Amino acid sequence: MNEEEFVEQVRSVITDEGLTFHQRKHYLAALAENALPYPPVSDACAEALNKGIISDLFEGHAPYRPRYLLPDYARALEQGSDHLELDPPRDLDEALTFLLILYTQVPSITGFPVYLGDIDSLLLPYAEGVSDADLASKLRLFWIALDRILPDGFVHANLGPADNRVLRTILDVERELKQTVPNLSLKVDPDLTPDDLLRDAVTTVFATAKPHFVNHEMMVGDLGTDYGVASCYNSMKQGGGSHTLVRLNLKEVALAHSGTTDAFLAETLPHYADLNAELMKARIRFLVEEAKFFDHDFLAVEGIVDLDRFSAMFGVYGLAEAVNILMEHEGSDARYGDQGDADALSYLIVETLRAFVDDYEMPYCNGAGGRAFLHSQSGIDSDLEVTAGTRIPIGGEPETFDHIATVAPHHRHFDSGVSDIFKIEDSVQSNPDAMVDIIRGAFATGMRDFTFNIDDNEFVRITGYLVRKSDLDRFSEGPERHGSTVFAAGSVANSHVTQRRPKRVLIHERNPRPGQ
Repeated sequence: MNEEEFVEQVRSVITDEGLTFHQRKHYLAALAENALPYPPVSDACAEALNKGIISDLFEGHAPYRPRYLLPDYARALEQGSDHLELDPPRDLDEALTFLLILYTQVPSITGFPVYLGDIDSLLLPYAEGVSDADLASKLRLFWIALDRILPDGFVHANLGPADNRVLRTILDVERELKQTVPNLSLKVDPDLTPDDLLRDAVTTVFATAKPHFVNHEMMVGDLGTDYGVASCYNSMKQGGGSHTLVRLNLKEVALAHSGTTDAFLAETLPHYADLNAELMKARIRFLVEEAKFFDHDFLAVEGIVDLDRFSAMFGVYGLAEAVNILMEHEGSDARYGDQGDADALSYLIVETLRAFVDDYEMPYCNGAGGRAFLHSQSGIDSDLEVTAGTRIPIGGEPETFDHIATVAPHHRHFDSGVSDIFKIEDSVQSNPDAMVDIIRGAFATGMRDFTFNIDDNEFVRITGYLVRKSDLDRFSEGPERHGSTVFAAGSVANSHVTQRRPKRVLIHERNPRPGQ
């Protein structure tokens, strides 16, 4: 970009009537960052980036903050913060104020915190002796403040897996306020999460399209007990995070390939995977060694985040298109999602990538044993004719149980996150226990995350974040308070996220689990 082009882009941001002041400031910062040269990479890597075979998700030319941070909020509450001149809180009011202040100081790629912690567990000790009415009133005001102070759909809080009064009150507040922020994940454990809590969360989805449901047993087995789910469904260690997320467009890799499927798995796929990893390394080294985030940021200095708990995310998307292209090369009309040869090929592709990532040493990634995490990346608003992550293309989804059977085998490979969105007919509202059974069954088959939507509420789920239908309707009228609505409008237009096929839930009677 030459100086004249740069000046014109700055001018276009400053004069954009569709942006708020804070959104303009965020975009201006991105323009300044991108005026710097890109971290050095090979010509082959640069070419793959320019062609869109690999993608840095527009993180910027000179990364100066990690993409995702998952602060250890429990430690912060216990020790206080010298930088923020905050003593450890002594009661619920002080704890809520402490967290609100701290949240405003947590950076990410969006400019807002993508992780608010295990919010019910954090607040439960301070709720002792607080009446139910006062707890509801205080949490309601706190929830309103989160949405107004952090207006971004990627802001995410965790709940569970154990039942408690703070968690139940938060679900009540969610159903009342129906806000975009914060997005939520409920950790679900077969022994710790009772069915009536899961049912309460399901009815909250009916009203607000959240929470996501997380297979707690699977997560603990892969990441340990102190994991967190950030942004949409991105899982990392608390006190750590992800330096970067660089993704590989499997559709473009398949289009660049000529020859047999065996040659694709043995040669073409590893070649582009290596370029994707090269770009990750360059970005990580710049963040840690040049920007020196972990040397000076107060979160690191005070031990609220720790470099040794960080890793990075090797993202993939477009699996469906890659499989279909390769099947056509072999003279087959099989398609991903048909539970036949195409699905078998999809499993081989993901297994090949997992083996590559497990063998590739990545700098400053001690949070994953010196390796990156394989991640099923859920897409961005500018993606055209390519399916998010390892999902089945929108509009071509089979019935719920076949859908689960197809995608579940992928989930074990994606420690840092994989999601599949199930659109369920509105009639399920008369039978929430059916959804409880489906979620339990999905986790028993090996799914890591489970997300479902219905049409009969105010929300549209985009990739993993939410947008209100009314906000989309007003989008063309002027600045929208939630910056994520800008991305949502693009996804609705380009990725057809509102055209997911609704499925009927066929369970009519409750089938209790053994021992219930």
